[in-house]
Amino acid sequence: MLTPEERRQTESLSRHEIESFQLEQFNQLLAAILPENQFYARKLSGMPPRLENLNELAGFPFTTKDELLPSGEPPLTPENLTYSLDNYVRFHQTSGTRGRPLSVFDTAADWQWWLESWQYVLDAAEVTASDRAMLAFSFGPFIGFWTAFDALNARGALVAPGGGLSSLARIDLMERLQTTALFCTPTYALHLAEVAEKNQIALDHLPVEKIIVAGEPGGSLPAVRERIESTWNAKLVDHAGASEIGAWGYGDREARGLHIVESHFIAEFISVDTGQTATSGELSHLVLTTLGRAGAPLIRYRTGDLVRPVWDAYNDNHFVLLDGGVLGRNDDMMVIRGVNVYPSSIEQILRSFPEVVEYRLTAKKKGEMDSVVIEVEDRLEATNRIATELQKQLGLTIEVRLVPMMTLPRFEGKGNRFIDER
Repeated sequence: MLTPEERRQTESLSRHEIESFQLEQFNQLLAAILPENQFYARKLSGMPPRLENLNELAGFPFTTKDELLPSGEPPLTPENLTYSLDNYVRFHQTSGTRGRPLSVFDTAADWQWWLESWQYVLDAAEVTASDRAMLAFSFGPFIGFWTAFDALNARGALVAPGGGLSSLARIDLMERLQTTALFCTPTYALHLAEVAEKNQIALDHLPVEKIIVAGEPGGSLPAVRERIESTWNAKLVDHAGASEIGAWGYGDREARGLHIVESHFIAEFISVDTGQTATSGELSHLVLTTLGRAGAPLIRYRTGDLVRPVWDAYNDNHFVLLDGGVLGRNDDMMVIRGVNVYPSSIEQILRSFPEVVEYRLTAKKKGEMDSVVIEVEDRLEATNRIATELQKQLGLTIEVRLVPMMTLPRFEGKGNRFIDER
């Protein structure tokens, strides 16, 4: 595993040096998985066995999540496994928020590759061996923060698993353990603060200095970030990953968005408008290739995430930056009276109101048009000001309904505040 200094040196490589390294790693991956991996042996039939230039990767076919779903009975193993199950030591599965959960398997070497990519996240959060971390997630088969748990252990930090505990019990444990780092979703960081307030527990009793979030776009939304940081008086660092891909992104020091861990992934960006390779700052579909994880490789995987890439934007980190983080999902986009709107754009506005405790969006079809209704728990019980701000920032009149406090669902894992009835 690289040292923090070696990781910083990797981040500071020139674009040419980064791509040369990726080319070498990709060719090693191809040599490791072919022809044993039957899924890619079929998909890459007719493709060159090695690349001479990274630009040649654009000629390879895309991979989609639907292709990975198992076709046999019982439906267990995904299609892209390279080896027999005897070679795998870790089992997880996707959250299932967008369909049937996908089983995910990792070899010991694959798992180590995961942990190495997570070290970039811990570097960004300035986590050290002296930190005490609370991992507030279910510890079930969903990957959650399992890799963070082992990455923290590798760093020498004290780690407390929060699975099976109520929110109040987690706060109590954090107070007794004097936790300095909290790992959870943005939603759950706000919910824990809500529980503390309800039980008259002052958060300044907790020495939390660092909050590492994942699972939702909120960590890169300024309003959400500022709300969490001010509530906890702690620094927030965003992280992005997926069970089938790995830990691919981490927050930058200036809180502008997410850097892709280009030592572990090749990132491609396909323009939403043209379908061609995107230019800097253009709204794009994110496509990732895993450099490693030979037991379950993904080549040109369409993540479904919408991003704006920026290269060499500032400072000495030359890994590509996603300005604003993950902006949304391509299948979540709503077209309301001709305006493209994403749930994350609405969340950014709603979270700018400190009195809005919780919310839910419901999208429906009215003829050929999309429409959205927003339900809010608002301490001021004054939805007009929210509707006015939505109209001001989005140029749209959106119905905002007041609902009683504590009637909307709360979430420990990924928040499901977007109900799509279209």
